[in-house]
Amino acid sequence: MIKHHPKFELIQAYVKGELPASLSIGITLHAELCPVCQQKIAQLTEQVAERSFEQLSNPLLNELNKLDFESDNIEDDFFDSMINDITDSNDIDTLVEVAPKEVIFKDKSYTLPSALNNVSMGKAANVGKLSRARLQLDENEIHSNLLHINPGGGVPEHTHKGFELTVLLDGSFSDDRGEYHKGDFIMLDGTFTHNPISEKGCLCYTVANDALHFTQGINKLLNPIGSFIY
Repeated sequence: MIKHHPKFELIQAYVKGELPASLSIGITLHAELCPVCQQKIAQLTEQVAERSFEQLSNPLLNELNKLDFESDNIEDDFFDSMINDITDSNDIDTLVEVAPKEVIFKDKSYTLPSALNNVSMGKAANVGKLSRARLQLDENEIHSNLLHINPGGGVPEHTHKGFELTVLLDGSFSDDRGEYHKGDFIMLDGTFTHNPISEKGCLCYTVANDALHFTQGINKLLNPIGSFIY
């Protein structure tokens, strides 16, 4: 059961197209699995579409009202002609079935959500019980990854210099705040410290705009892991 969702303000920015691609993908991945957020997105999209249509239609109607129509039918003819120009095509739209995209981490295959079908991905790299494949979104300091944790693995206790988004795509992990399952949307910043551990293994979509900051142990020894995950 999904218990962790994006905040309303984040969904609102998503619907308005104000988020970077990485965060938009994260919300899309969550929404594919969450009927509650699907409904919120649908309602907000309808509201934004209505407002956008009003903003576009009012100037057009104002311009039409300035015209000197010779008959009452000219305005109707204008709209009919415009709609015909838009819809008149001899081309037949053909739906192309897209094959599901799969990734393999540590000999385990995962079918990815459709939102990742057209996203290029680098080769998987491994450090201990962690595996990471970089997504090629070219967003400068914002890095997006598929992060795989082997059974019994985890990330040492850390906080974040920037933000960190995790969307759980398969399996589960836990920290001192509780347990997370498929579909959960976890957004953290420097005010949070945690030590994620996966008993049975998991696959996550992660986004971060800065490296991790480890809070225990000798930081210099942990820095390679932080750079690897980021």
